[in-house]
Amino acid sequence: MDSQRLGADLEALVTELIASGRYASREDVLRQGVRLLGEQAKLLARLDHRLAQGLDDVRAGRVEDAEIVFERLISRYEAQASAAATKAKSAA
Repeated sequence: MDSQRLGADLEALVTELIASGRYASREDVLRQGVRLLGEQAKLLARLDHRLAQGLDDVRAGRVEDAEIVFERLISRYEAQASAAATKAKSAA
């Protein structure tokens, strides 16, 4: 890839990363950058899929009232905190 195409700011970052010793060459920096972009694209695709599933669930009526879910979660975490406190007292 040509330095002029990369741009001055990104070229400076590439140079800085090589100078830091984190990467051995310009190719290593660019390879890692492209790999991370690929990972990000996969994550975004999974997120899009999960969002579509969620919307399908809403349309089909497969939902729970948020207040009921929150109450259930609060009860669960309060029970876990209580159990941990009891365990800590008995260990002391």
